[in-house]
Amino acid sequence: MSKRNNVFAIIYHFIFALTSSVVGAIIASWPLLAVFILVQKTNETVNMSLPKIMHNYNQLMWYLVWPFKKKLKMDNFPTSSMAAQHFADVKKLLVLAIIAFLCCFIIYLVAKRQKNKKLLKLDKTWALLFLLLPIAILPFALTNFDSFFVVFHHLLFTNSDWLFNPDTDPIINVLTEGFFASCFAVAGIIYELYFAEKLLQR
Repeated sequence: MSKRNNVFAIIYHFIFALTSSVVGAIIASWPLLAVFILVQKTNETVNMSLPKIMHNYNQLMWYLVWPFKKKLKMDNFPTSSMAAQHFADVKKLLVLAIIAFLCCFIIYLVAKRQKNKKLLKLDKTWALLFLLLPIAILPFALTNFDSFFVVFHHLLFTNSDWLFNPDTDPIINVLTEGFFASCFAVAGIIYELYFAEKLLQR
């Protein structure tokens, strides 16, 4: 494998693993939210039924993942200007992740169709390094998810719009810390499985 191909494979697999974990977490968020609403009884806090909350969540997620949806409107949850700006910032990141995921998937299909395995061949040393990378932050995330969540937002966002006020943005009462932690866990598992599979490849 040429050095150029090796660099391409390294970048490709890291992006594919990262975006796969994001897409997987997005998909898993629906059943996870339903479970956390039932367990934590957050529907009682906002005085809504589970189906009504999930309907509003569908509206939120459709706005976040569909590039051509320009305005967020939830039927039963008001949205402050700060929250709207934060969701707009999140939308940019999620749409970018989805587009990158689709590009990586298309590259995978083309390489598979052309039977060009060498193009996407990842050296096992790199696979191991990427596999071990999240372990550096795992103890911090497990022992103090609240602080991890704060640091995560400071890294990705340049403002404090993500600090929702439950009085003006009551949806935060159902999007609890436990829910977000479970979404991060799903993303982490997908990421780890991606590189574990690369390590086991012959």
